[in-house]
Amino acid sequence: MAKITSVEVLQADLKPKVKRTDAVQAFELQETPMVRVTDADGVTGTGYSYTIGTGGSSVVRLLDDHLVPMLLGRDAEDIEAIWRDLFYRVHATTVGALTSIAIAAIDTALWDLRARRAKLPLHKVAGGAKDGIELYYTEGGWLHIPEAELVVEAVRAKERGFGGAKLKVGRPHVAEDVSRIRAVREQVGPAWDIMTDANQGFRLDEAIRRARFYEELDVAWFEEPIHADDVHAHVRLAASTSVPIAVGESMYSLSQFKDYLQQGACSIVQVDVGRIGGVTPWLKVAHLAEAFNVPVCPHFLMELHLPLCCAVPNSRWLEYIPQLDLVTEAGIRIEDGKAMASTEPGLGIAWDWKALEPHIVHRKTHGPS
Repeated sequence: MAKITSVEVLQADLKPKVKRTDAVQAFELQETPMVRVTDADGVTGTGYSYTIGTGGSSVVRLLDDHLVPMLLGRDAEDIEAIWRDLFYRVHATTVGALTSIAIAAIDTALWDLRARRAKLPLHKVAGGAKDGIELYYTEGGWLHIPEAELVVEAVRAKERGFGGAKLKVGRPHVAEDVSRIRAVREQVGPAWDIMTDANQGFRLDEAIRRARFYEELDVAWFEEPIHADDVHAHVRLAASTSVPIAVGESMYSLSQFKDYLQQGACSIVQVDVGRIGGVTPWLKVAHLAEAFNVPVCPHFLMELHLPLCCAVPNSRWLEYIPQLDLVTEAGIRIEDGKAMASTEPGLGIAWDWKALEPHIVHRKTHGPS
């Protein structure tokens, strides 16, 4: 038994290294709620999640006031039981983003602790399906970037060994989106993947219209075309096009993914460990998708999603958006366009606590410090 003796709650605010915009919002700030769980043997696991600029203080307040006090004295190996107890403790606010983000910070810390105690990397503890995952590039595809620069970024990504790139869509007229995608396609050729992402910016009629244009440009997927709470609209869209429909970053429960998969409303699952509530439900979603023969291509948090992608057999792509390299001692290892899972025990994230310190805006210790 590894009883939890103390828990530290932090919030670190990390500014994006580049300007990030899409059809509905701007990525202003990575507010990073962090949880450090220490057991009676002195082993510490570190977990985290994120927001894109609002809500971080609410997440850490939820952690401090309601969730973290429940951990003290618990067996850290009872991860499933702890997850369920946390979920039902705040059942009145579930299923919801802030609650899922808060639970994710705790759950990832517990998985880090488990792997460290086992002296194994997370991808081995969670499944051990593979050692690497193909990368696609997002940082050069934001909606504000001019077309000529978009092309330069895509060509550069291909030269660096990435297997594809994501282009944000949602310009006022479909012709603008088509012009941007076509310009990239003409330069990278047919044997390179272009992903498109609307960030829930369209109504059903406009999504169907745009998908017809995207088909001829052979895009790899059409991501978040419509608001995530409208499963039926996604069913109709998926039935109208040959373009794979990708969803998941704005879904917060296993049941939501079940509904999409059962109704054939998506072809790609983009479950986000920081928004689904941690590693525990992430793995369940991934295995559920496998049962429907659907690939997993997670959203953001590449450092944490890397071992998870390598844990399951149906992962297809890892999204390359570097952020933690600001506060870690080493970035992810890339070989021939693939991100390779760390062989170090735990999540595989080497935090640089000295570099992180100036970014910390909240800290509270529960139990002995």
